Amino acid sequence: MVPHTSLRCRTFARQLNQRRLSSATRLPVPNYTLVKSSIAIIGVSSAIAAYFLLLDQSRSLPTHAEQALSPSHFSPATLVDSVQTSPDTKLLTLSLRPELIPQDSQQFAPIWSVFIKDDDIQVERPYTPLQGIDEDGHMSFWIKKYDRGEVARWLHSKQPGSSIEIRGPLKTWVWRDDDTWDDIIMVSGGTGITPFYQLLHNVFSKKTAFNGRFTLLHASKTPVDLPPSSMMDFLNSLAEQHPDKFKFRVFVDSLDGQTESKPPLDLICEHIGKSAIQDALGLQCNTPWWKWFSRSATVPTVTRDQKVLVLVCGPERMVNAIAGPYGRNYSQGKVAGILGELGLQSHQVWKL
Repeated sequence: MVPHTSLRCRTFARQLNQRRLSSATRLPVPNYTLVKSSIAIIGVSSAIAAYFLLLDQSRSLPTHAEQALSPSHFSPATLVDSVQTSPDTKLLTLSLRPELIPQDSQQFAPIWSVFIKDDDIQVERPYTPLQGIDEDGHMSFWIKKYDRGEVARWLHSKQPGSSIEIRGPLKTWVWRDDDTWDDIIMVSGGTGITPFYQLLHNVFSKKTAFNGRFTLLHASKTPVDLPPSSMMDFLNSLAEQHPDKFKFRVFVDSLDGQTESKPPLDLICEHIGKSAIQDALGLQCNTPWWKWFSRSATVPTVTRDQKVLVLVCGPERMVNAIAGPYGRNYSQGKVAGILGELGLQSHQVWKL
């Protein structure tokens, strides 16, 4: 599991980049250009400096109880439900007053998140609403508590009825329902599944014009660490009802702590590796088995003009192995790892 400090630095470095965009969002995926920032985070000292800089900015943002939800200020929401789903995860539901919901529906096009503030120490963290926001202002979040995760620990301690301050929505990635992609492969680890869940829920519930195919490869440490049953039921149901549109595969590091409270699954006890990604991309190896260990053996690769996109979200170690490390200021960086070996280019990969 990635140290919390690394996740924290990545989140705040990304926010620095986002605040330099006039729209306060990331650039559209087709451009795939690096977001330029005047603040270069080099090494641990610079990352820490960025953290405290954003902490100060967070403290200065006002709270408006009568203005619509916005990235520029905090709005009061109420915690209406808190359900323990594993020893260190909870399913939390916040309620925003309906009159505070922005009227522009485009602001809630997937994938988007909100910042939640810990009022005690004035620190904020981004979280992705699983189903977005409904007409009554309800948003559900699957949140893991880390030992050094200030906001997550604070949220886990809150009881229904507590007031929670949020701001947003902020785009994590810009969805397009045209013919840009034929196949979208999503690779997630732990709570990194939440943006993909939001995307799938939006696409299939609203029946968009997208005619391509989705594949979700998800990894958890053990069966106990899998997403809540409500999430798994939805994803399994999609796979059963739309076999030509959506495939769902679940991986675990070990079968320790298997519980009957989880829905029946064909769990794959291994890491998400090259063979699983090749299968998802439809890359079939025609090399005879006796040539597998020969230097002349070739690995099928994706061509530059293939309309395929691979989205990766999870612990940094997993992202590095599958898609290569982030670049400076946690920008996209070069495509490396398994996806680099399979020939994917920068316009075919996005690291969330």
